[in-house]
Amino acid sequence: MKRPLTFVALSTALLISLPARAADIEWKKVDAALGKAAAVSGEVHRYGLPRSDLHVTLDGIAIKPALALGGWVTFAPMHGEAMVMGDLVLLETEITPVMTKLMDSGFEITAVHNHILRASPATLYMHIAGHGDPEKMAASIRAALSSASKTPFDPPATTAAPIVDLDTAKIDEAMGAKGTANGGVYQFGIPRRESTTQGGMQVNAALGGANAINFQPTDAGKAAITGDFLVTGNEVNPLIRALRASDIEVTAIHSHMLDEEPRMFFIHFWANDDALKLARGVRAALDKTAVALH
Repeated sequence: MKRPLTFVALSTALLISLPARAADIEWKKVDAALGKAAAVSGEVHRYGLPRSDLHVTLDGIAIKPALALGGWVTFAPMHGEAMVMGDLVLLETEITPVMTKLMDSGFEITAVHNHILRASPATLYMHIAGHGDPEKMAASIRAALSSASKTPFDPPATTAAPIVDLDTAKIDEAMGAKGTANGGVYQFGIPRRESTTQGGMQVNAALGGANAINFQPTDAGKAAITGDFLVTGNEVNPLIRALRASDIEVTAIHSHMLDEEPRMFFIHFWANDDALKLARGVRAALDKTAVALH
């Protein structure tokens, strides 16, 4: 695999060459190299890497993979090859060996951070970026994760979808958006009015460019919520104040990328309370930012 260009260099590359089309990439070979089937959105191929092998608890709540353990990598055609962005869920002991193997394969590391606090075992999240032959990059990602972590690649056993025991219609109404059920978790992906660009490419929802809000039922109409808000610097503190006014804990503030435009920050949160109360609190926080909601 070629060493990835820095994102500044990627911007220059885009100006002097036409991007590859998705049809120019043999995606079945990429799927085979990674050992996963992709979810396809336009020309973006997204591969889920949930840590279903981990049994993580927080404040007595067993965290479902879809709530806060959902790693992923995305491939987008670019400059005759592909660009990769990803977020890997790792134990503390897995961070350094996975990082080393990925950097030896030419990937860049763009962030390492927490999402939640007090979880047992502690999990961290490592963002990666790369540019090159998509099949080789997929093989390198799988090799790094397989040898230096216990990230599962085998398809999960087929079981009935867990029921989301919440009044999702009322949550939708409070949020002003329509959520979707995934793995026993009710999820929202809420885009901003103006997209972020990275290396000349639009960072859309498939590439992690949306507010992610997750509700996991706990007991008697209550839900544990977590996710991340995508905000500009001037929106950080107004959003934090709105979250704290609703008794929602702020657990992390960090970047995911290195030279995006405009500069963006990701704010993670946690609460376990009445689901509708939390939905109203989240919506009040979203209203402090430039989101595409009515």
